[in-house]
Amino acid sequence: MSTRPGTPRLLRQLNDRAALELLLSSGPLTRAELGEHTGLSKVTAGQLLARLQERDLVAVVGEQAGGRGPNAALYGVVPSCAYVVGLDVLPDRISAGVADITGTLVAEVSADPSGHDDPVRLVRSAVSQACASAGIGVDRLRAFVIGTRGVVDPGTGDVRFSFDLPSWHNGVLAELRRDLGVPVTIENDVNLAALAERAHGAALGVDDFVLVWAGVGQGLGVMLGGRLHRGFTGGAGEIGWLPVPGEPLPTDVSEPQSGSFQRLVGGDAVAGLAGAHGIGSASGPYDPDTDSVGDHVRTAVAEGAEAFLDELAGRLAVGVAAVAVVLDPGLIVLSGDVGRAGGDALATRVQDAVARVCPSQPKVVVSRVRGNPVLRGALVSALQQAREQVFSDTV
Repeated sequence: MSTRPGTPRLLRQLNDRAALELLLSSGPLTRAELGEHTGLSKVTAGQLLARLQERDLVAVVGEQAGGRGPNAALYGVVPSCAYVVGLDVLPDRISAGVADITGTLVAEVSADPSGHDDPVRLVRSAVSQACASAGIGVDRLRAFVIGTRGVVDPGTGDVRFSFDLPSWHNGVLAELRRDLGVPVTIENDVNLAALAERAHGAALGVDDFVLVWAGVGQGLGVMLGGRLHRGFTGGAGEIGWLPVPGEPLPTDVSEPQSGSFQRLVGGDAVAGLAGAHGIGSASGPYDPDTDSVGDHVRTAVAEGAEAFLDELAGRLAVGVAAVAVVLDPGLIVLSGDVGRAGGDALATRVQDAVARVCPSQPKVVVSRVRGNPVLRGALVSALQQAREQVFSDTV
């Protein structure tokens, strides 16, 4: 087994990377503070900062008063040194966001994909709109992550199957990369929501947790040891297919609404349950093209419809308990239309219902990510890639 020698160049790269990460997480900092946090001498810290300033990665952003002598310069990462794009692609809407290297969202746009079947053209148009809104050229982008419903093949990176987006076939990823000239990644939307939850939400810094996406469709984002678990075929987390007591098993897996757990907690099931309990907004059958399944749940919370919430929580607990006894994650985050609409009232009920049937008794909380969790997760993933590129090429 060979090891990489500790050459001066490598050590400078490691020090630069550590300093840039520190300035992002704790900056702005003075030269002395940077040296104190990294263990570098003042001279080495000064040389490092000079090197990063020459590369336009770091700049003086202010002064720190105190003590004798002149004020100390404060250094921070230059936000415009790199940009990334994240997309959330749905059948009826494409949302695109641009963030700078610090993670600050500088532009967000939405587009209607109706009448357009070419994924490459749709994405190119959305990216162009987002970059124009941010006032930057597409050539300033370092990474680009797309969140989609469906199973992403971990070998090829293409969408292997998506009922909602049939035109996203094998070969789309290669076409996007050629067309945009930017590193492009396609990722399952619920996996991205889990990344957002760990970076910005209820699972901040937690290495082992499961995000349960409850809405029109059901899904899981599984984080183990700080890494997403995608499965051998990319199908980890397709909890809608979970067999449950009292619900028929599917006879045709090409029918996305036929999974047993999907039948129990999907849009039609929640609408039917709301109607049975006389929830105010329950008016006729659920129409996924016009209705938000979360509306029924939101109304139930507002009206204090405890019987409805108890029964819905009991149904969700079937899936949560099945996951908990296999993975024992300790923390379950409810997201999606239903999870976010139910809030703490639903999460607490799910936790209690799971505790009655599951020996591990995980904590169940509602998502704390603001805005679009899939888009936020796409930007988190893109930023990880961009920082790896930029911060590893300073010497």
